[in-house]
Amino acid sequence: MSDFYQTGIITTLHQLGKPSLERLESELHGFSRTRPVALVLPALYSEFEGPAMPGIVRELSKVKYLKEIVLTLDQASEQQLEMVREFMAPIATEVNIIHNNGKRIGEIYETLGRNGLDVGPPGKGRSAWLAYGYVLARAQSSVIALHDCDIVTYSRELLARLCYPVANPALDYVFCKGYYSRVSNKMNGRVTRLLVTPLVRSLQQLVGQHGFLVFLDSFRYPLAGEFCMTTDVARVNRIPSDWGLEVGSLAEVYRNYSPRRVCQVDIASTYEHKHQALSADDASKGLMKMTVDICKSLFRTLASDGVVFSDGLFKSLMVTYLRQAEDTLMKYEADATINGLEFDRHEEARAVEAFAKAIAMAAQVYMENPMGSPLIPNWSRVGAAIPGIFEMLQTAVATDGK
Repeated sequence: MSDFYQTGIITTLHQLGKPSLERLESELHGFSRTRPVALVLPALYSEFEGPAMPGIVRELSKVKYLKEIVLTLDQASEQQLEMVREFMAPIATEVNIIHNNGKRIGEIYETLGRNGLDVGPPGKGRSAWLAYGYVLARAQSSVIALHDCDIVTYSRELLARLCYPVANPALDYVFCKGYYSRVSNKMNGRVTRLLVTPLVRSLQQLVGQHGFLVFLDSFRYPLAGEFCMTTDVARVNRIPSDWGLEVGSLAEVYRNYSPRRVCQVDIASTYEHKHQALSADDASKGLMKMTVDICKSLFRTLASDGVVFSDGLFKSLMVTYLRQAEDTLMKYEADATINGLEFDRHEEARAVEAFAKAIAMAAQVYMENPMGSPLIPNWSRVGAAIPGIFEMLQTAVATDGK
């Protein structure tokens, strides 16, 4: 039978039966008259040389309800910028490219720094944040969707299902997170399966049913890179600049909005993108860096809401996490076995061991520096600090794009 079960404190919108893509897109086209939708694409130039972007562009060229597309391009030369512009040409929707390595955008970052606004190092967080600012500056859209640019199995149905809950004014959601099954011939999504869920539930055992932990545990795939929100959310939310982006963004949504106005939606039956190496012996790259950043973000979010961390609590957390993760691993082995999927118990156990090491590293960093790097300021604060920033940003994008 179809899974229509509602669990947790947010609404889950399932994919039931055989929904009509034509109906979704037709209704979205109608909603867009009063709630125009912008699509943000944070991308590296290297992704235009990979297998995913041709399919993404091909699918987006068929979408008629978008008001604008904002592509934030990183690690690209002027020549490569022109190649990307030609690459995006088949899309009829207006496409604006923010050249993150452009001279005028560099001046924007310098202006922010002179005014005491730390926007962090280059990365997806900063790229997404800058694109939000540009959408706000243009004031053409009231809904912003974002998805990654490495989705090999991309279809325009993914985008339609992602946008629909926020674009539909009758549903009254301000934030929607996508989720999907990370299954090929085996189970993927190790960081969510073997780190985030066991860690959140371990913390619940130790500190109790904290509101944010309950909120986070309500998401089927909290680390999904696909979400949709109103422009008001983009204006008031702060975000991390590191791999803690997804957890930190959910923390801001939890802080600023009622869970009743937050939902998650099943956006794809299959989802495949590039995979990070585990890098168990190097915390500066791969899944190890990601997991350390995620854990730091989680600890600091809880601390900001009154949870007191100590050496004793972290020691208990390590033991509790390992037990939770080992029990979880056994559940996934049974699930894989009945479905005839490959399951390498040794590799899964190695991942749990690496994640336990990452939790210990994050705990040490937290104890040495509880504050950590500041979140990227929200656009309300930036606009107050630099009254002409939106005009400056529009001019910078236009000038670098010539």
